[in-house]
Amino acid sequence: MKISFVVPAYNEQSLLARSLTAISEEVSRNGLKLGEEAEIIVVNNASTDNTREVALSVEGVQVVDEPRKGLVQARWTGFERSTGVLIANIDADTIIPNGWLAEVLRQFGRSEALVGLSGPYIYYGVPRKVNVVVACYYRLAWLAYVFNQYVLNVGAMLQGGNFVVKRSAMLKLGNPDLRFSFYGEDTDMANRLSKVGNVKFTFRLPARSSGRRLVGEGVFTIGLRYTMNFIWATFRKKPFTEEWNDIREA
Repeated sequence: MKISFVVPAYNEQSLLARSLTAISEEVSRNGLKLGEEAEIIVVNNASTDNTREVALSVEGVQVVDEPRKGLVQARWTGFERSTGVLIANIDADTIIPNGWLAEVLRQFGRSEALVGLSGPYIYYGVPRKVNVVVACYYRLAWLAYVFNQYVLNVGAMLQGGNFVVKRSAMLKLGNPDLRFSFYGEDTDMANRLSKVGNVKFTFRLPARSSGRRLVGEGVFTIGLRYTMNFIWATFRKKPFTEEWNDIREA
């Protein structure tokens, strides 16, 4: 079961290498050969820094350029370049831990109906109390996901930057909705995939991510913004927030 890692990157020269190294090491730990049973594709999304050079400095990494700035545009460009049965969408500031890939392969290996799999973030670079608040938020979001998927049958939940989809399911979705350039893109993807097969959110698949947005804009503000976009994407089929701030490492 070949897996393709798609990593969108806009001006991520500071954090990208760490993310790519974590992916490469996890591929090796699972006995997969990079270039044959796994591939890593960085989508250089209109970067103006050394993102492209940093990506190419990591052995085995492919780079494709996408001049249209936007997360959805970058993810789909990476998907079109990929060749894997599974497509892992990992953000450039995300670090997958030991055991992440084994859990992905286990979950997809035991369920033919599974088309999307995701897990929560644990943020680095923030005080411990922030992750306590985030953990509570995820549990409330999980309850909403269960209710929406199994009671209302209106959608599902994915964590953008830490989710895996099946290629065969992606091919059934048609063109992406480019209105979801940033906020709500993961919910839109989850909702569309739920019409094709099972979409699962599990706490057994955590990943670490930079807390720079939480620090830069505030935990409450980000929590409210993501909540509103989750609701808007699920019930109104459009994003609540159409603009976003690019927060990068100094």
